[in-house]
Amino acid sequence: MNKIKVMSVFGTRPEAIKMAPLVHALNENPEIEPVCCVTAQHREMLDSVLNIFDIKPDYDLNIMSPKQTLADITTKSINGLDDVYKKVKPDLVLVHGDTSTAFAAALTAFYHKIKVGHVEAGLRTFDKYSPYPEEINRRLLGAVSDFHFCPTGNNANNLRREGIERGIYITGNTVIDAIRKTVKPEYRFFSDELKALDLNKYRTILLTAHRRENYGTPLENIMNAVKDLVNEFPDMQVIYPVHLSPAVYDTAHRILDGVPRVHLLSPIDVGDMHNLMARSFLILTDSGGLQEEAPSLGKPVLVLRNETERPEAVEAGTVRVIGVEREDIFNNTAKLLISGDEYDKMSHAVNPYGDGMASNRIVQAILHELLRLPPPADYR
Repeated sequence: MNKIKVMSVFGTRPEAIKMAPLVHALNENPEIEPVCCVTAQHREMLDSVLNIFDIKPDYDLNIMSPKQTLADITTKSINGLDDVYKKVKPDLVLVHGDTSTAFAAALTAFYHKIKVGHVEAGLRTFDKYSPYPEEINRRLLGAVSDFHFCPTGNNANNLRREGIERGIYITGNTVIDAIRKTVKPEYRFFSDELKALDLNKYRTILLTAHRRENYGTPLENIMNAVKDLVNEFPDMQVIYPVHLSPAVYDTAHRILDGVPRVHLLSPIDVGDMHNLMARSFLILTDSGGLQEEAPSLGKPVLVLRNETERPEAVEAGTVRVIGVEREDIFNNTAKLLISGDEYDKMSHAVNPYGDGMASNRIVQAILHELLRLPPPADYR
């Protein structure tokens, strides 16, 4: 019997983290001929994840260039993938999330009349410019995709409200699959900068901030709130792996350089990040992925945005959206540092994002759609 040819396409660090367990699940299935293609929309950060999860792409478009624009990423990805699809002729292309790589890969597959499976489908803020450009990317992916692998029932309902009725599967989030492989009690940090820090002496707040919509005043507010917090609470430290974007890097160093107990680090790999989260007191972030990852580790998350496409964790109580005003960031963080009851409410909330079996459900759904094997049971 001929195997079905399934091509995974991704290009950024977050995509790679969440696709890695699925790539391995595809590799292990005897009914599937897996093919892996990366655009390298992010280069160094992507390579770190590939190394940790031992993934060797069959095709690498290597599109990253200095000061690349969204148009650069999209057009280079489309042109490169056009050639790859002609050569490989996959039965199905899998994309992840809401990146420009994901949208370009799905659109190019549509041009070739290749079926598209969207991993982490159905997330919405309903504000086309927040997050930018991710919200529009994922809405367009919903229109182009044939199969929609939704982390939660809420995500599936978002798609149904948009008129999408078939090919919807509720799988849980593959990032929980990934965390089960990376977080270890005996883990030793790879980063020399992390090795030099004492995580037992202070309560550690992990900060990540890099979203385009936070460039400028919002990012300055975040940095100044961090300065206020360490001045107020001498028993805490902030660890901030700073994104390489000049808009982020320059702002972070201008405001926070030399501030006691604020550690501005180079970007760290996924193993270090997951295990740093596991050893932190709480997380301050404008990231999407950390809103899913941290709850699985019992860590409260304060989201440095005005809305989230992940309301399930807010409803569960493990995530709180606090905006980007300096006073709001300070007050919400201070509340968790002062009140044990408030902290316990968030740290003991139930994680709604998965049981570590999402990749297996996605593979089973693919086999159901393309080979008519039994479908998976939805994650609940």
